[in-house]
Amino acid sequence: MASIVFAVVLCVLMDSVKKGLLDRMKENIVSIYSGYVQVQQNGFWENRTLEQSFKPTKQLLQYLSGHHEIVSVIPRLESFILVASDDYAKGTLIVGIDPEMEARHGDLSDKIISGTYLSVGDRAALITEGLAGYLRLGAGDTIVLLGQGYHGATAVGKYLIKGVVKFGSPELNEGLVYLPLQESQSLFAADERITALVLDLQDIDLSHQVANELSEDLGHQYEVMSWQEMSPELDQFIKGEETENVIFQIILYLLIAFGIFGTILMMTLEREREFGILVAIGMKKHFLSSMVILENLMIALLGSLGGLLLSFPATFYFFRYPIPLKGKLAEAYENFGIEPIFYFSIDPEIFYSQAIIVLLLASLLSFFPVLKVGALHPVNAMRK
Repeated sequence: MASIVFAVVLCVLMDSVKKGLLDRMKENIVSIYSGYVQVQQNGFWENRTLEQSFKPTKQLLQYLSGHHEIVSVIPRLESFILVASDDYAKGTLIVGIDPEMEARHGDLSDKIISGTYLSVGDRAALITEGLAGYLRLGAGDTIVLLGQGYHGATAVGKYLIKGVVKFGSPELNEGLVYLPLQESQSLFAADERITALVLDLQDIDLSHQVANELSEDLGHQYEVMSWQEMSPELDQFIKGEETENVIFQIILYLLIAFGIFGTILMMTLEREREFGILVAIGMKKHFLSSMVILENLMIALLGSLGGLLLSFPATFYFFRYPIPLKGKLAEAYENFGIEPIFYFSIDPEIFYSQAIIVLLLASLLSFFPVLKVGALHPVNAMRK
């Protein structure tokens, strides 16, 4: 039974950390930056200029808000700009946001590490930790923004840094500036214009399906993109990791199967003399086989339940207190744009799926003693 308990605990922990890492990666890059689905003016994603910005109509907003899979519709205005301090300057992405909507439907406000979050009407900015470090600035300091606005207008502004945010993705953390939406529209001379409507969905696994549906309904004026289309590298990476996880789990299940088989084999051989005596005194082999199968099934069931009971508190603990990586391993993760922390998931599917798989393996292997009982010679068995 101990081998089955250990197998369930090991499988649950391995699957939990893999799913936790991938879910966190999606959250860090997709939910914070691109969203799960975006509605843009046709051609914006290819050129990424303010000339492809648009004014959202009431009909468009009503249609999106009424869609059964869409939780919220968040407007954004994005462009590239030069941000400067007294001694340093860097080109970066600037995002105009609705502070209240982002706080309600996102977790940007939870990423503040110094200063405070934006309010509607603020003439202030949020910058990422990496950019703040590069510019040698912090909350309460001032930055200067210089770039090109809508229709070639000059975009120049001086803003107080109201807060510094830190993202899990090292790539995003290197350079982002957030302004209130109305302030960014004023800076770029793009009154009431936006570059994208970011859609928050009830089920993120339906993002591609929802994007295709919206694209058909909205026509050629708008371009609807899922996060997989906007971040193909991330999508391919996640698919590769999921495939790798399946291969690793198959290998793990094979090792577990051999471990359980070894235990059952040892139990069977140790009881061969006992089986011989039972058959010699008149017990039918099919009845003895049924008894052995039932015994092994009970052991497998109790072992799986015990593994579940042990794995849940361990997984929940690591879910609450993720494991930070250090040293060269942390540097390697950061070089690939991955947050160097092992996150765990407590998705219920992880627990019951792993327990069922191990239970099935143990149940299948429990039929091995039937072969031994069927080929049993009582006299030879009793001599052992």
